[in-house]
Amino acid sequence: MFIKLRSNKIPKNYKVNENIRVPSVLVIDETGEQLGEIKTEVAIDMATDRGLDLVEVASTATPPVCRFLNYGKFRYDASRKEKESKKSSKASTHQLREVRMKTRIGDHDRQSKTRMTKRLLAEGSKVKVSIIFRGREVQHPQIGMELLKNVAEDLQEDAVIDSPPKFEGRFLAMILSPSAALKKISDNKEIKSAKT
Repeated sequence: MFIKLRSNKIPKNYKVNENIRVPSVLVIDETGEQLGEIKTEVAIDMATDRGLDLVEVASTATPPVCRFLNYGKFRYDASRKEKESKKSSKASTHQLREVRMKTRIGDHDRQSKTRMTKRLLAEGSKVKVSIIFRGREVQHPQIGMELLKNVAEDLQEDAVIDSPPKFEGRFLAMILSPSAALKKISDNKEIKSAKT
């Protein structure tokens, strides 16, 4: 039986037991000891006698290298390792997130956007806070500067300004990164979640 695994689990296809179509294979037992070149049918019988599967691990070698192992457990362990590596790489690479506001935003809405920014910073991401200017609002950049100043004051304990406010077309934007105290808290949360 030829088993094709889903690409999100294990990227390689393995031939197991009767799917191995070569006359003889180089066999390694479950302890890692090399048993030498054996006929495929005999190797499959030896594996089933031990309650294991014969799995082709190196198909390009001549003769192909096969191992005695529990194939279901092998697949399970490999998928777990891959999930863990994805989780750790996702935790270590925080991306730049963006929060947008308009110049005529109300105080309550600004506070709501500020809380969202604080939550993103607590996750460990850098946050780009942008003010959108529409129409003639561009002629009054001081309104956007005042708005960004208020956001920065609200987040002064949680964030450090990486990039001061500057214009990017019709946007006035600044980039915030988590403060050292907030980074420490988010790192502790990640460590606790990794342990559970």
